[in-house]
Amino acid sequence: MTKLHDLYENQGQSPWLDDLHREWLAGGHLQDLVGQGVRGVTSNPTIFAKAIEATDVYDEQFRGLIRSMSVDDAYWEMVVDDIEDALSVLRPVHQSSDGADGFVSLEVSPSLANDTAGSVAAARALHQRIDRPNLLVKVPGTAAGVPAIRTLFGEGRSINVTLIFSLTRYGEVIEAYLSGLEAYADGGATDLSGVHSVASFFVSRVDTEVDRRLEALAGGADGVGDPEVLGLRGKTAVAQAQIAYERFAKAFTGPRWDALRAKGALVQRPLWASTSTKNPRYPDLLYVDSLIGPDTVNTMPEHTLDALLDHGTIARTVDADLRGAHQVLDDLARVGIDMEDVGDVLEDQGVSAFAKSFDELLQSLTDKANALS
Repeated sequence: MTKLHDLYENQGQSPWLDDLHREWLAGGHLQDLVGQGVRGVTSNPTIFAKAIEATDVYDEQFRGLIRSMSVDDAYWEMVVDDIEDALSVLRPVHQSSDGADGFVSLEVSPSLANDTAGSVAAARALHQRIDRPNLLVKVPGTAAGVPAIRTLFGEGRSINVTLIFSLTRYGEVIEAYLSGLEAYADGGATDLSGVHSVASFFVSRVDTEVDRRLEALAGGADGVGDPEVLGLRGKTAVAQAQIAYERFAKAFTGPRWDALRAKGALVQRPLWASTSTKNPRYPDLLYVDSLIGPDTVNTMPEHTLDALLDHGTIARTVDADLRGAHQVLDDLARVGIDMEDVGDVLEDQGVSAFAKSFDELLQSLTDKANALS
């Protein structure tokens, strides 16, 4: 038993790994992490960019692929190979949990974040290409992504809705899931239990943006400036995520949900993403220890997993002080922090960051292809 096992078995939260490297697959490291209690894997364009650029283990495959296909197609061939290997490693977890866990997430191209039809087509293609029950296709929860995920849920597809930064957008994602399931049932589906989803609520970046705004409002930082305003730093991300959990609990109760649950529907679990601490002044497990609760996922990079195994505190915290969480958001509004604008800015930054990583990787691969030709 490790703290990761304790987290799942006694608190109902699934610890996932937010990283993937081919060396981990070939060398058995991912299998070792699963043995320690990891129950899923998430990936994104930045993760794959770092993995492919930091090592030469892809070079031989890449050299063979570009003889018959474009650089873009070669990238997807390499990524799909890694995802399929990870899916095989996690398949026993998926089976032993009766399909509740053991998922691996693969994101559609970041260029599609503002393209509803393109996101739908790309998600369908990935599901068809990787026909595994424990695959979650990631689709950003942008304004264009929300109608896309509703369509995909209406087709009975399993989706990881990513890049959620605000409570308003989270509400739209929940509604897309519920109405999508209803459409799937209206289309003739009698068993909804095969549709799985997580809603990936990004955490640490919220504090980064809000703290910057608080320091600007206070007229300074590090004790210089309005102490009341500065005293709100480092509190927003956890408070907003805890209120998101409150809304999750409310959304998945009542007559509407009961009708779907009677047909086998499963809750769309909140997934806490971006949970490594960005500010060195904050505890390294701030976004882990403070967000533990049933029917949730926390996806962590390996160093955060290691910290949790070493000195994490396993106790239910996600709804321990909801009054305090609401007070934090009330105080932020009072001093002039617009959380809707914060969410919009962070969404734009997230989309841009993933697109930048993807474009830079394709350029790097193009340069490598030209050198090999």
